[in-house]
Amino acid sequence: MNKKIITVIIILASLGLIGFILSKNKASNEAKTAVVAETNATVVVKTDTVKTEIVSQDFLANGTFAPSQELNFSAEKSGKVISVLVKEGDRVSAGQTLAVVRGDVINVEAQTANANYQTALNDYNRFESAFKTGGVTKQQLDQAKMNMINAKSRMTQANINVGDTRIKAPFSGIINKKYIEVGTILSGMPPTQMFEIVNVSKLKLNVTVSENQIAGLKIGSPIKVKASVYPDKEFNGKVTFIAPKADASLNFPVEIEISNNAASELKAGMYGTAEFSSAETSKTPLMIVPRTAFVGSVNANQIFVMEKDGTAKLKTVTAGRILGEKVEILNGLANGDIVITSGQINLNDGTKVTVIK
Repeated sequence: MNKKIITVIIILASLGLIGFILSKNKASNEAKTAVVAETNATVVVKTDTVKTEIVSQDFLANGTFAPSQELNFSAEKSGKVISVLVKEGDRVSAGQTLAVVRGDVINVEAQTANANYQTALNDYNRFESAFKTGGVTKQQLDQAKMNMINAKSRMTQANINVGDTRIKAPFSGIINKKYIEVGTILSGMPPTQMFEIVNVSKLKLNVTVSENQIAGLKIGSPIKVKASVYPDKEFNGKVTFIAPKADASLNFPVEIEISNNAASELKAGMYGTAEFSSAETSKTPLMIVPRTAFVGSVNANQIFVMEKDGTAKLKTVTAGRILGEKVEILNGLANGDIVITSGQINLNDGTKVTVIK
């Protein structure tokens, strides 16, 4: 009997000890969980300091040079090339003959057409004289006139065909590609490609600018342009086109025409930078913040500021001009305020933050 009592007491004591240990472990785990929860409540952010400075509204825009004129032109009629007068890299003038196509049959047809026209013209003149004396009827005179007009049309077309045997440059430029050789058989359908001509005496630089930057641009505005391969040289350009509609990125395409130098150092396809100078550079210091400080868009006028206790506070501000990647602040902030520039999506008013340097 005594042994049974002792056994029960030992079992109860063991159970009590196990319960005490479990209770102590639970309290310890809860304390650790609270620490982790407090740590996880801190949001990692980047910040910047509100400051007042003189802001230049000059900006740069990059693009690729393109020739002012470029054409891949093909044969309009069939024939055999009997002479090619230019090679790749040659400079040519507008109207210069580049190649000659065999035109024996065409020349014979032109001679025949010219002879037929002269005959028809003589017949008409003779009928016209005879009509005045009553030798022919009005109907006969009209028919002679119609024959003369038709013969003239056929002669004109035949002479055009003769001209087509001499392939001429449509504008002044450089032969960039030559696709034909002596003996090439040209086809009008499908047309045989013959030459690629580019004109780089003037080039175009196509860039895009934002809605705020475009406000100060006008057609004809002078622009300084640089090429990446000639960092120490400056080229003169002017704005020749401003798109009336923004692209999908809400930027406006702008075309700048640049006069090449005497050595034609600028080449189509080179990378170029347009330097836009603004006369509206502020002489008065402006309070500015990075554009990324705004929650959502600039129009929302909301910015998170980091308080001294390390918490984020949402403030409503009044934004002024957008100056590239910076935004003017008219009201709502003070010099030295710390604004949060990334991580805002995870913030609420009063959230603790940790700053990444």
